[in-house]
Amino acid sequence: MLGRDAEQDVFRRHATSVNVPPQLPSLGRMNTLASWAEQLARALLQEPLSRRWAHSQGVTARARDLAPVLGADADLLEAAAWLHDIGYAPGLAFTGLHQLDGARYLRDAQHVDALLCRLVAHHSCAIIEAGERGLADVLGLEFEAAPYALSSVLTCCDMTTSPDGELVPVEQRLADMTAKTAAEADLRARDLDWTIVRLGGLTDAPATGRIRLAPPPLPMARSPCRRRYGHCCPARQTGYRNQTLELVGGDSRVAAAVHSIS
Repeated sequence: MLGRDAEQDVFRRHATSVNVPPQLPSLGRMNTLASWAEQLARALLQEPLSRRWAHSQGVTARARDLAPVLGADADLLEAAAWLHDIGYAPGLAFTGLHQLDGARYLRDAQHVDALLCRLVAHHSCAIIEAGERGLADVLGLEFEAAPYALSSVLTCCDMTTSPDGELVPVEQRLADMTAKTAAEADLRARDLDWTIVRLGGLTDAPATGRIRLAPPPLPMARSPCRRRYGHCCPARQTGYRNQTLELVGGDSRVAAAVHSIS
């Protein structure tokens, strides 16, 4: 295969283990990285996660406003803004850490530049959330932190955009995030039996009564598992009392989903 067909084939390959739309855009047909990223984000988010799509549009608008000072990095940052939340998409959300899930998809299914993957993987201080979920080692091993000058711009755009895509003060966004974290910390401190189920895979589709749960990550052996979607630790653990579970899909009835990881 030679010429244009070969170029397009490089960006047409997709991992067969994830549920993605059958016709995703080819970078070979796009004039810029950002225009390709917009089409990919639209295909993954617009229909199943319309509010997440609105947020992504707002984050991108912030990034475009900064284009005059970003110079040669403007196209890259706009692409990262479009793609930063694709890890929430149905079929991509496996660990519940959307930064990691999105970056894995871009690396393994879309084969994009490593720097773009790193920006998505580490946006908005992802390493802190990864630590809370027991995934900091996984994130750090798979994706090197992006350059601060670039990642801080993407974080600024994300942290000043509401879930509906509106421009908001960063204090408002941080207050919402802090309140959620504080509520979970308060629960963990109480002498109670509890289980937190994080709704990491919400969609706008009608309810079906079916879910898929991701178990909390187990301690990792440092073995290569970069190309595997889902958890890098296949061993099972019984007893999920006082644990945090991630709702990451919708293919099993609730009782069956809970039983499958217990």
